[in-house]
Amino acid sequence: MTNLSQRTNDPISANQQTEPKITGPRVNALGGARARMLGYAIAFARFSRQRPVGAFWTVIGVVLVIVSIAAPLIAPYDPLEPDFKKVAQEPTGANWFGTDFLGRDQLSRIIWGGRVSLFVAVTATLLGVGSGALWGLASGYLGGRVDLLSQRVLEIIASVPALILAMLLAFVLGASVWTVIVAIAFTKIVAGTRVIRSVALSIRETPYVDAARSVGASEWRIMFLHIAPQTFAPFLVLFSAGIGIAILTEAALGFVGLGISPPTPTWGGMLGQAAINLQPSWWMVVFPGLVITIAVLAYNLAADGIRDVLDPRMRGTLT
Repeated sequence: MTNLSQRTNDPISANQQTEPKITGPRVNALGGARARMLGYAIAFARFSRQRPVGAFWTVIGVVLVIVSIAAPLIAPYDPLEPDFKKVAQEPTGANWFGTDFLGRDQLSRIIWGGRVSLFVAVTATLLGVGSGALWGLASGYLGGRVDLLSQRVLEIIASVPALILAMLLAFVLGASVWTVIVAIAFTKIVAGTRVIRSVALSIRETPYVDAARSVGASEWRIMFLHIAPQTFAPFLVLFSAGIGIAILTEAALGFVGLGISPPTPTWGGMLGQAAINLQPSWWMVVFPGLVITIAVLAYNLAADGIRDVLDPRMRGTLT
């Protein structure tokens, strides 16, 4: 029978006893990240089964973002470098989308233009809808004179068409990336405020909000911890749909010359430069226009699919 000292001297037993266990925050973090990724994959698979059209266009929208981010690695040519030997050249094997009136590669300019156009659209939509959501949350929950005054201000802003308002702001502030972002963001405030206000109005009278008031919760705590989480679903839909509209607005500003100044490539700017050319070629118009159409369709239809999944009234229908 082996005694305690013999078991201690056994190298195998000693190795088993002294072998450290792989534990700690790093392992927990890796496990948590894997669990989150698995949860996202399962959620997207469920979304794909319920709304295949929305899932398809969501993938297209993500691909557009990835291609734009990876523009330095994907674009075959420098988008700013002219080549006067290839001025207004039709699509060829070397230039798939042809060249513009300065001989610059159209495909490279579209890829690089996506970085600017999508950055402007996403940032402007986030700022505009986010500001409107905070405004609507406060207006809907506080009510009374605050709500009455905010609604009158919104009516004044909404009385001016969004595109005209964006053009006016871009003209006054000057042409730059952040000017266009501010101009487009300002046009998003009305929609964000009205939608989130309607949600806040319906939630502020619910029993759990009354219970929070009865235990002495402050107005700020009720707004941001009890009501704001309930507005996430409509906010997500507004954000997704707003990206497509922002892309169109940025393209319109670039088309009329109030967008980002050349030579920085943007999708709308490329269309505008093709329009002012004395002899515009079809590839200078078709390819940028086609990309804009695909991007707007992708984000609008993705927003429709997200809305249908998040809205309990739509769960019995198929798309």
